[in-house]
Amino acid sequence: MGISKLIALKATVLLSVFVFLKNLGFKLISIPFIYASLVSFLVAIASHPSINLPLLLGKKSDGSLPIWSRIIFGPFLYFVRLFGLTRRLVSKEPPYNEVCEGVYVGGWPYSLNTLPPGEPAIIDCTAELPRTIAVSHCSYFCIPTWDTRAPQPSEIESAVKWALRKRTLNKPVFIHCAFGHGRSVAVTCALLVALGVAEDWKSAESIIRERRPCINMNSLHRKSLEEWSMHRLSSKPRNEEGNFSVSDVLLPNSSQQKRVRGAKY
Repeated sequence: MGISKLIALKATVLLSVFVFLKNLGFKLISIPFIYASLVSFLVAIASHPSINLPLLLGKKSDGSLPIWSRIIFGPFLYFVRLFGLTRRLVSKEPPYNEVCEGVYVGGWPYSLNTLPPGEPAIIDCTAELPRTIAVSHCSYFCIPTWDTRAPQPSEIESAVKWALRKRTLNKPVFIHCAFGHGRSVAVTCALLVALGVAEDWKSAESIIRERRPCINMNSLHRKSLEEWSMHRLSSKPRNEEGNFSVSDVLLPNSSQQKRVRGAKY
């Protein structure tokens, strides 16, 4: 279920609770429920694919959410944060996985133990989750995107170019969304293609799935990747000094290892 439908359902439930409490005479107690319901309906509209306006939440390029956003959209922002933390705590899925040498994909790094080693450069694909203190010391690039929605092809291209620059400096890159299943996977697919690890995004998806089995890209992610593939500007690195080749970036136990025997890791 997409975020717009899920949040609309939540808004309907909250509205029902408001009506129920109001009819019982608890007018004061019912006010927070109608407010939360209105906020949820607004988010549901803004996150609909035909509108797709993640800028509604006002997330800045440094990953922070302004005070006005935290006040106005507080019921939604703190709900998704609590839901995400709860799901991560009960899940047995690792917070991140290394899909090739120096490239990680995973969920929101809310603490140091959910952050890959080596002070990685961060690509944040969330619109609803803030940059935390845990990653404040890391290089950072943000492409705000609603949950279950896809970054625009131009945003994917910008993120890939930024990541390529970091990799030429031998800096690890960590691409994350809320859980590391959709938005971040789409960007990682593009990066693997640009690095020369995969011939196309479909092959890249298979490589990532080997490392992180729970990934779940939807039709919007795949459509965005198709458009990026048709018009991409970031070229595949050549096997020259200062550039990457497949043998430089594949992990030793990857299914592609047979093609890169003799590579140094």
